[in-house]
Parts: sequence; C-alpha cells; structure tokens
Amino acid sequence: MTGYRDELVIARAAVAEGSKLLASGERGAVHLKGDRDFVTDLDRRIEEHVQGFLDREMPGYGFLGEEGDDRAVDAGTGRVWALDPIDGTSNYIHGLPLCAVSLALLHDGVPAVGVVSAPFLDLEYFAAAGCGAFRNGDPIRASGCETLGGAIVSIGDYATGDDAALKNRRRLAITTALAANVERVRMFGSAALDLVWVADGRTDGCVSLSNKPWDTAAGVAIAHESGAAVVELSGDSHHLRSDSTIAVSPSLAAQLLRLIGQVA
Repeated sequence: MTGYRDELVIARAAVAEGSKLLASGERGAVHLKGDRDFVTDLDRRIEEHVQGFLDREMPGYGFLGEEGDDRAVDAGTGRVWALDPIDGTSNYIHGLPLCAVSLALLHDGVPAVGVVSAPFLDLEYFAAAGCGAFRNGDPIRASGCETLGGAIVSIGDYATGDDAALKNRRRLAITTALAANVERVRMFGSAALDLVWVADGRTDGCVSLSNKPWDTAAGVAIAHESGAAVVELSGDSHHLRSDSTIAVSPSLAAQLLRLIGQVA
C-alpha cells in the first residue's frame, strides 16, 4: 500500500485518542498566549497525551507540537510528528464545531502522512504518500471546478499580534478580490479543515498567508493525495518554509493564482 503504512496506522490511533479528549467537553481554563491568541488546558492535555502515545508506539521520532516549549526540533530532517491538538481553538472556546485534531508525519520536511479528525462533525480525514486520501474510510478527490465564478474559496484567519494591521492589508486585499470574483468566500477558522475540505471537493480552494507545520502539514498531505494543487503564493510548489499555503482544484489553479497575484 505505502511505505508509511505503520505510521499511518499509529497516527490514526493517536488522533483518535486526541479526538476523544476533544469531544469530552473538559475544556479547563483558558489562557492568553498573545494578542487575541488563546490556549486551553485541554489543548495542552491533548498534546501531552498524543505525544506520549507516539513516543510509546514509535520511539525515536521527533515531535513538534503547537503548545510545546521546545522549538529546537528540526522539522526538515528525519521523521518528525507535527501536532496541533486543537486546530481552531477560538472556535472551540466559543462552542463552534469547526475544530480538529491535526497530526502529520514530516519525512525530511515533506508531509508524508496526515490525519485530521473533527469529532463534533463526525469526520476523519487521512492520507499517506502514494495511497490516496480518505474521508471516514471512503476515497476523496479534489473538485473539478474550472471557473472562479463557480468556486467556493476559503481564506485563513486574519493576523493578530505584532504588525497585524500591516499583515492584514494583504489579507483584506485578497478577500476583496475573491469577493468580487468567486461564487462565495468562507472563513472557517481552522487551517486543517480549510485544506481537507479542498481535498474532499467541498470547497474549490483555500488561501492562507501562513505556514506553520502543526497547522498545515497534515492537511497538505491529504490535499496532495486528493489531487489538489498545493502551492505557495508565487505559484511554486509548497514546502516547509513557504510563507503561504494555497490548495486548489488543479483546473482552477492558474486563475486563482493570477487573481491573487494582482493584489497580494
């Protein structure tokens, strides 16, 4: 099936453990990490639990978690797990179901395995290099949308923190261009769901001006395996150090990139 069969099995089991905790409703306290950026006790509990599970089942692999204190892990070398324990924490805090546990295996910086589970939506997406992409066990493919006017495109969250106003000028310009040309623009508040819904053909493209591996790597692996084009803003192939993450129906890619390129 794939050279990553064992890792895919373990990743799905690890994410299932995290999803059970996410669905438990035991949020705990909410803490401020930065400007309008929050973390819950449950984020940290899921990360600790999933990391422990992975360490027991596959010792020797690196680990990079959103809530971890150690950022010294080189995600571009060897086999490294990248975890977002709750992708869409703000959604979760406010009782919105658009949140997920997102886990990827990076092999020399390339997403080789991806698992995204949204327990409040009863959705599990997974993929491994060379084996295709799946939703709840059924194979999925990116859409065949060919026109911007018939496309639903999601956009990543606006920036917070330092230089947010400057960063958001580009985001707002892209939003304005999309609003004038595509069928509908959506903001789901979860990079993982943005990417897997392109993979599933539920949306036709997603645009995010960020690329943190715990946010994007799992969804990128799944989108790749679904046949979606996954690129950065320049149109070059997406990679670990890209400054943006775009997944889109291949037949729509040139139009979408041309539109964004005119304003970004």
